[in-house]
Amino acid sequence: MVKLGVNIDHIATIRQARKEDFPSVIKAAAICEKSGADGITVHLREDRRHIQDEDVYDLRKSLKIKLNLEMAASEEIVKIALDVKPDFVCMVPEKRQELTTEGGLDVKAHKSKLASIVARLQKAGIIVSVFIDANTEQVLACSEIKADSIELHTGKYAKFFKENGTDSSEFKEEMERLSEASRKAVKKGLILNAGHGLDYDNVERICNIPGMNEFNIGFSIIAESVFAGLETAVRNMKELISKD
Repeated sequence: MVKLGVNIDHIATIRQARKEDFPSVIKAAAICEKSGADGITVHLREDRRHIQDEDVYDLRKSLKIKLNLEMAASEEIVKIALDVKPDFVCMVPEKRQELTTEGGLDVKAHKSKLASIVARLQKAGIIVSVFIDANTEQVLACSEIKADSIELHTGKYAKFFKENGTDSSEFKEEMERLSEASRKAVKKGLILNAGHGLDYDNVERICNIPGMNEFNIGFSIIAESVFAGLETAVRNMKELISKD
């Protein structure tokens, strides 16, 4: 059964729009936990546009389910991760002007630096994942730096699903790239996760990839919660990804 990690960054986005102390990310995480989420994901960006340092520390104290910290491979954030000791970290690329993460990390080009960070985090007992595009060379690079896990970027999958449909060559080719990268990851003993752009319409098809461990989903769940409530939004997504 595929697990569900709920990204609650956009709860903080709403809060930061007015620099208020609400809505509370701690309360949101508690609702997600109650509603069947297997973990909570937050991205502590270098520009602190939504999640703040104290959010990460407070979540570490309050959560009974696992905490996944998305982070750039920067020394400042690495030090925070080593202090907080989340259950997982996922290293992601980060650009100041982007609206959201636009693609996977180029592990192949930065193996030495990333291998050092992976070793430091693992020494602290943290499981390390890397966010990559569906590319077998990047999967192999993740294995070479001794990462525990990969998270496949599903942004193109979601884009082609919406704009071109499942019968399009673009969608089929991306689906094959995801499947091939997944097979390679499983063969190398890497934990297989996926995320970005997954929603209530497109998530079921990608559940069929063998070896899939967890999806990290944020925007679509938080958007749906505006109308359905957060508890219902999480439960409905959990039900979708739990189907045989």
